[in-house]
Amino acid sequence: MTPLFLGAGIYRGSSYGAGHPLAIPRVSTVIDLVRALGWLPASQYRASPRAKPAALTIWHDPDYLAALERAEARQHVTEAERDRFGLGTPANPVFPEMFRRPATGAGGSLLAGELLRSGGVIHHPAGGTHHGLRARANGFCYLNDPVLAILSLRRAGVSRIAYVDIDAHHPDGVETAFRDDPDILMISVHEERRWPFTGALPEVGAGNLFNLPVPRGLNDTEMAAIRDRLILPRVAAHAPGAIVLQCGADAVAEDPLSRLSLSNNALWEVVAALRPLSPRYLVLGGGGYNPWSVARAWAGVWAVLNDFDIPAILPEPGRQVLRALSWPGRQAGRQPPAHWSDTLRDAPRPGPLRPELADRLRRLEQRRPPA
Repeated sequence: MTPLFLGAGIYRGSSYGAGHPLAIPRVSTVIDLVRALGWLPASQYRASPRAKPAALTIWHDPDYLAALERAEARQHVTEAERDRFGLGTPANPVFPEMFRRPATGAGGSLLAGELLRSGGVIHHPAGGTHHGLRARANGFCYLNDPVLAILSLRRAGVSRIAYVDIDAHHPDGVETAFRDDPDILMISVHEERRWPFTGALPEVGAGNLFNLPVPRGLNDTEMAAIRDRLILPRVAAHAPGAIVLQCGADAVAEDPLSRLSLSNNALWEVVAALRPLSPRYLVLGGGGYNPWSVARAWAGVWAVLNDFDIPAILPEPGRQVLRALSWPGRQAGRQPPAHWSDTLRDAPRPGPLRPELADRLRRLEQRRPPA
């Protein structure tokens, strides 16, 4: 089936506020870029609906949802609301669209489950808010749309689902929801000793939980080994009716909130390799705090899903979209390197497979699946 792209106008101009890592444009730039490249005809675009609170109670607590709506309406929170719900903090600030924006991302993930009922491929770059908790904002995430996507797929009749997360940060909210569900395979590759400091290697949940903390400087060679020795064998063995991939862009080398060293090629190779393993495939966004690397990574994901050739040098309309970006307060944004605007594909970043990572892979390879 022809892949579908989920987006919405609310991401254009909405910001968590000056100084926040999510002050930068992300989804709007991806949409502009793939349209400039002629890769997004109207027939492949769907507008994400805004989920109503009643739909969000499939997982989220009604009292929390009411507090989130009140905070948007009032544009402030009480001390009690801040303490109970994690709203109005430096990580999860009060801003004008603080309910409507995440509710739109959540609505996209709920819609994706419905659209995938009969199979297909969907790219939802505004999704991937994997830290959100049932009754609390957490780690820039007010709602947890990956959890909602999985529950929507369940409602559509899909019982066995694989959730793969290659964001630099561990998906603590998703693990909380499904760690004890044997029908949900969960694989997370995340930087060790990085917030939220969860996702330890020995954790097993109901037996289908695989956490791989990786050391700083993770390179493309190491990611290929993780893909071929952990991700693909475990997903194939699970035989899922659907795959949900959280494809955060913060594991690439230029991201300010991680210390990993991947090129975007490593992300795209995971995207491509997982596609044949299930009739239903949802690729979410996630982290990513360099506006150029996010736009280039997620536009490349869309190209991979459609089998488009990625040009060595972007045509002028694409370069104009990327040249218009800015990154206030960041040294790298003052004089961005030419390839951030002229290309999508990074130069490969190979390296050695370090012994500590090889040992962790062996330990996960040796783990027996649940009976």
